[in-house]
Amino acid sequence: MKSCPQCKSPYGYSLGNEIYACPECGNEWNPNENTEKDNSKILDANGNELSDGDSVIVIKDLPVKGAPKPIKSGTKVKNIRLTDGDHNIDCKIDGFGSMALKSEFVRKA
Repeated sequence: MKSCPQCKSPYGYSLGNEIYACPECGNEWNPNENTEKDNSKILDANGNELSDGDSVIVIKDLPVKGAPKPIKSGTKVKNIRLTDGDHNIDCKIDGFGSMALKSEFVRKA
C-alpha cells in the first residue's frame, strides 16, 4: 500500500505494471515518476513567468458575463495577484472592477 500523492489517502493499491490507484479519489500514479507538478510558475501567452505586482496586457478581446462590452485587446492591467485555479490572475480593470483572468490571454507588459 502506498499513500496517494493527490489526496494523501493511505489506501493506495497496486494495479500491476508499477501503477497504483487510490480507492478514495480515483487517482492513478506511478511512484517511480516525479508526481509533483511545479505549480509555482505561472506563464503568460509568450512563456514569460508572471509574479505578483506585475503589469500585463490583454492580447485578445475577452467577453465578460453581465457586461455590455468585452475587455478590449491591448488593455493594460496593473498590479496583478496570482492565484490557484483555472483563472489564475486576480486584478482590477478600469471600467470593469475586480476580475479573474487566465494567464494564457495576457502578456507581460
